[in-house]
Amino acid sequence: MAASISSARSSAQRVIPGFRLSLGFTLFYLGLIVLIPLSAVFLKTFTMTWEAFWNTVTSDRVLASYRLTFGASLIGALLNTVFGGIVAWILVRYKFPGKKLVDAMVDLPFALPTAVAGITLATLYSPNGWIGRFLEPLGLKVAFTPLGVVVALTFIGLPFVVRTVQPVLEEAEKELEEAAISLGASHWQTFTRVILPTILPALMTGFALAFARATGEYGSVIFIAGNMPMVSEITPLFMITKLEQYDYAGATAIAVVMLLLSFTLLLTINALQAWSRRNNEKR
Repeated sequence: MAASISSARSSAQRVIPGFRLSLGFTLFYLGLIVLIPLSAVFLKTFTMTWEAFWNTVTSDRVLASYRLTFGASLIGALLNTVFGGIVAWILVRYKFPGKKLVDAMVDLPFALPTAVAGITLATLYSPNGWIGRFLEPLGLKVAFTPLGVVVALTFIGLPFVVRTVQPVLEEAEKELEEAAISLGASHWQTFTRVILPTILPALMTGFALAFARATGEYGSVIFIAGNMPMVSEITPLFMITKLEQYDYAGATAIAVVMLLLSFTLLLTINALQAWSRRNNEKR
């Protein structure tokens, strides 16, 4: 019996051709798609002297673009973590007319070309737009300001959180919530001590995906940002400007800094996510 189970497992593992062939194909594909382009970025940057590199990546205009890009990405990802979690909760736990339509609309930022999204947002939030005309008298200017960048990055990041949290909520055991309430726990205690620990790793994963997507976003931002240096210019746009000036080394230098900062932030988030999972397992 044990031998048959062992042979069944080994045959299941070998549905795809052997380990060496599969691993070789995996490494080749990753090298071709990921490692070679990233290596080219670093190699091009190494053609610069340290002084030229430092002056390029720490100029006032570049630092301002870093602050806007990473700051707006962080705010957008945090907003999506909160409200995306609420949207996922509503889609999983409630039944209402038009639920399928709302569920389909969540994926709209995935299907919509980024340039179309940017033009649409700029039109809506411009001073004469459908939404902007009501915000303008209140002193809120969205289009062509850093706030517009936050709006665009929040728009494109929402599906990452919703689609990451949604399956976790669907598989969550409602019996645990019912047991907590029957034992006298309030709704807030049930949420913070039963539900939140279950979905927290998924929320952090969604946050990481939304943040990573936002830091490299270009198409949906340039139309609503206004692209004013030192005010609403994002780092990807500044890199495009460098390329148009044939300053390839300068563009890759900025790309290297963005790459290292993004990797550092994502590794930190992954470490927090692993810590959260270990704590859940201990409980």
